[in-house]
Amino acid sequence: MRTEHGVHIDDSRELDHLADDSVELVVTSPPYPMIEMWDHVFGELNEEITQRLAEGAGAAAFELMHEELNKTWTEISRVLVDGGIACINVGDATRNIDESFRVYQNHSRIIDNFEELGFEPLPEILWRKPVNSGAKFMGSGMLPPNAYATLEHEYILIFRNGAQQRTFEPKAERRYNAAYFWEERNEWFSDLWTDITGTLQRLSEGELRERSAAFPFEIPYQLINMYSVYGDTVLDPFWGTGTTSLAAMVAARNSVGYELQEEFTNVFADRAAEIRGMSREVIHERLTEHREFVRQRENEGEPPEYIAEHYAFPVTTKQEKHILFYLADTIETTKEGYAVTHSAYRDHADVDPLDSRGQSTHADFT
Repeated sequence: MRTEHGVHIDDSRELDHLADDSVELVVTSPPYPMIEMWDHVFGELNEEITQRLAEGAGAAAFELMHEELNKTWTEISRVLVDGGIACINVGDATRNIDESFRVYQNHSRIIDNFEELGFEPLPEILWRKPVNSGAKFMGSGMLPPNAYATLEHEYILIFRNGAQQRTFEPKAERRYNAAYFWEERNEWFSDLWTDITGTLQRLSEGELRERSAAFPFEIPYQLINMYSVYGDTVLDPFWGTGTTSLAAMVAARNSVGYELQEEFTNVFADRAAEIRGMSREVIHERLTEHREFVRQRENEGEPPEYIAEHYAFPVTTKQEKHILFYLADTIETTKEGYAVTHSAYRDHADVDPLDSRGQSTHADFT
């Protein structure tokens, strides 16, 4: 299998490189309106935003920021297939402007904008993003009534493009091979993710460090596995350091990203160079956790009923029988970005894709 990963240094308010109905999934984390680190970004998009902030007109600036984001959401509605899914990771903002402290509810404003574009909201996911303990208390601390709750969670807003689900040919192999484990479904499709924490980006350039957002790899990786199949293309219109593309490479999906700052591509190149080892580590972890789940069920006297076709372990449901993992083998640069070759990992000997040196142990790749 070969996957393609395009990177466009361009403005995502016009996705000029993408045709209508050309992507199946969107996974992104945009700049958050009313978070100060993003003020200059929004100001570059619309000078009036900078003016409103200088005047202390927080509500007006908030509206203008979302008007700019909505231009990208409008383009997403064009390029996303009918029934395709858009996953937007965003946090609300708290801010003191003109001696008035308040919360700016980014998540609710984005929901309104997507509904106006004809998207169907699906159940959202919360994940906890702890802050440093020194910043936990705002306001008057231990004295009522003027202290405020600290925002320690972010939203993953999930929308379907249109009222109908995507359809596939009967017993589509690319869909059944992309199945996840039963126990993964129960964990991933919870509306509260508690085992993922924020990630600090280690960037050398000071400006890039200020412009980067904490977007843990596990978030796009799980979402890509939840809402796409092999052969799909995943779009991130706010690409940043390319975590969504990295997750798509590991998950053996195609991807395309849009980013205004070309310097981020150098950061991604270093990360992408490690894709072979990363792919094997992620699959090793998933297989290890599944085998532990099987052992627990066997010890409880309730062993899974079915046997996976490509692996030497049982699975809980018929839908899991066809699950097939793809390892990333090689990566090369292309005119549009990158191409990754993948090989199907078929394990009939109950061995892991890693040995003690972190290298592949299995030769039966197709």
